[in-house]
Amino acid sequence: MGLDGGKVRGVVVQGVDVLVVGAGVVGRSLAFALTEAEPSIRVVLAGDTGEAGSAGGAASGAAGAMLGALGEVTDLAVRTRHGRLRIELAVAAAGKWPDWREQVRARAGATAPQRDGYETGTFMVLNAVSSGLDDASFAAVARSAAEHGLPCHDTDPADIPGYRPLDNDRALRAWHLPEEGFLDARAWLATLDAALTVSSNTIRVPAGTLTAAPGGGYLLDTPTGVFRAPRAVVTAGAWTTPILDALDPELPVVPVLAAAGTAVTVTVPEPWASVVRTPNRAYACGLHAVPQADGTLYLGASAHPALTPTARPTAGALRFLLDAALSQLDHRLAGAGIVRTHHGNRPLTLDGHPVIGPTLREGLWVASGTHRDGLHASPLIATLLADALLAATGPVGTLPGPLAAFAPGRELIADLTAKEAAEEAAAHHAALAAEARMRPPLTGVWPQALADAYAGLMDRAYAAMPDGYVPPPDLAPLAYETTGPALAELAASHVARRDRAHAS
Repeated sequence: MGLDGGKVRGVVVQGVDVLVVGAGVVGRSLAFALTEAEPSIRVVLAGDTGEAGSAGGAASGAAGAMLGALGEVTDLAVRTRHGRLRIELAVAAAGKWPDWREQVRARAGATAPQRDGYETGTFMVLNAVSSGLDDASFAAVARSAAEHGLPCHDTDPADIPGYRPLDNDRALRAWHLPEEGFLDARAWLATLDAALTVSSNTIRVPAGTLTAAPGGGYLLDTPTGVFRAPRAVVTAGAWTTPILDALDPELPVVPVLAAAGTAVTVTVPEPWASVVRTPNRAYACGLHAVPQADGTLYLGASAHPALTPTARPTAGALRFLLDAALSQLDHRLAGAGIVRTHHGNRPLTLDGHPVIGPTLREGLWVASGTHRDGLHASPLIATLLADALLAATGPVGTLPGPLAAFAPGRELIADLTAKEAAEEAAAHHAALAAEARMRPPLTGVWPQALADAYAGLMDRAYAAMPDGYVPPPDLAPLAYETTGPALAELAASHVARRDRAHAS
């Protein structure tokens, strides 16, 4: 099926059918889906494993692995077209998980970890350390549940197992989302690895250099060999854009940046039975506690955008995370032992939405920019991509359903005007200030002055961006910090590159 091998610099080139460049959860899932659907296909899966503690800070090995169709819902999402499409994707992905998990575990057989931590049940709390933004997102969760026919029950926060916040951080209300799943990301990656090892036609290699092959197709030069295939899929998370730029600097794919996140795994006297979390928003991504397969508890997660991936957690991120978890979730965790510190770079695109599907280059595909949704959406993304790759015999259009809106070469998405986006970003900052217990002086006009200062800062930052680009709230810090000019230049460069590609 693949291209003939030949030689490069005197080295024998092995011909295969598909190159999967990036070995996080999306890349591994795609390799599994391809070989499951077509056992004769030859797939190269290239990249570092991404387990916690490995170099580079890949997102998958640091993930909290909440499989939530509702947990990530925000007020902004239900108010915008592309936000609603993302919710549709999350609901569809949730429906795939039970069969997908059994399929992967069945192939892995006895080599799979005995426990992967897969369970259902999430409690979302609306606590006193919040703002009106959290109130709106908490309400949006119930509206989305009703729209998609999913259970969402009002519950007494005092009845949540394991939940023991400080009194002044206690929840005012709580939802019980009984069908929201979760698992141990580290155990799940090991399960995928076990399933892929069983497949003799999946070749695992370290990260390499992807280039266009003479005469068509793609070459992947790795430390363990050189491979050639007619099709390549870049699933490299926050490292996607450098790989694509090196391959073709004129290729118009929405750039993928990084959202650095820090989490910790701690010991607990008794294992928790459910996820407990707060509503989602920028810079905090919803404080959450996720039971792990070995009885420990994952606490996550910080969130800070960066132009390029970061290698390690910061002291400030750890301080904020631990302070929030101990006060808002369970003050008894002050005596917990820290088993592991996690650090990962979530792939966050320039406009905040995924890039999934074929590019303008024949045979080159991308699956990245999933931000917080990559592990949860991986079964859906992998199966849809596998179907499209196996069916492709010529030029390929967009993928089916909601994924059609997230083609890699699309125009930058802007569901809000710059003014609306600046107001939204200011609201996220105010919510973060509330969570950090920032108290303005109660004299004169200080409270309103601080609110006006947030608004003015955002207005100036958004006004400095080039025409056609409206940063999502998650990227607002890059717009007003010292990285502002670089963000503006990146956006302008991408818009110009896309204009040139579509004019030719």
